[in-house]
Amino acid sequence: MKYSIVIVEDHILLSQALSGLVNGFAKFKILYICKNGKELLTRFKDPKNIPDIVLMDINMPIMNGIETTAVLKEEYPQVKVLALSVEEDENTILKMLRAGAKGYLLKDTEKSILENALIQVQETGFYHTKDVTKLLLGSLNNKAEIEVVLKDREIEFIKHACTEKTYKEIANDMCLSPKTIEGYRDSIFEKLHLKNRTGLVIYAIKNKLFVP
Repeated sequence: MKYSIVIVEDHILLSQALSGLVNGFAKFKILYICKNGKELLTRFKDPKNIPDIVLMDINMPIMNGIETTAVLKEEYPQVKVLALSVEEDENTILKMLRAGAKGYLLKDTEKSILENALIQVQETGFYHTKDVTKLLLGSLNNKAEIEVVLKDREIEFIKHACTEKTYKEIANDMCLSPKTIEGYRDSIFEKLHLKNRTGLVIYAIKNKLFVP
């Protein structure tokens, strides 16, 4: 089975070239192409049009990549977004990642790196180059750098949270109720001064609680 990909890119020639490239990867196939975020969300109204991964440009007319990614995070959390852009500005990268993107690549990325990124996003839930990881770590609240004592069960939860498992699945694996798991999540976010699961993953990687 091949994983489905949707390309959101307003440059037609580039989107067509990307389509041919991705269709050549063993594990992936292109479902369709959109010119902007609004068109994508319109297509998503039909469940058959919802892919595994969206390759998302950032600068697009009508509805840009950051806005679109934020909507997907809220309304279609099962869809993974991999940003593919010419933008190298740190603020833009952070905005995209905070909006919910699982990874960020520049458009001059080599074919092999793109394929690996898609595989990592699908199988582990995220993909970050060394530069992006460094940028994310630098963006964490300084308070999160303070040594925090975590309980064994909290560490176990963090390791589970670094995977693609839903909170309900984590609850089942830890033999706890979903409500208890939510309590762990909220407590850990407060202790580490984090706002979302992506920040938790970066914290776990940095502190060697999880190895991608």
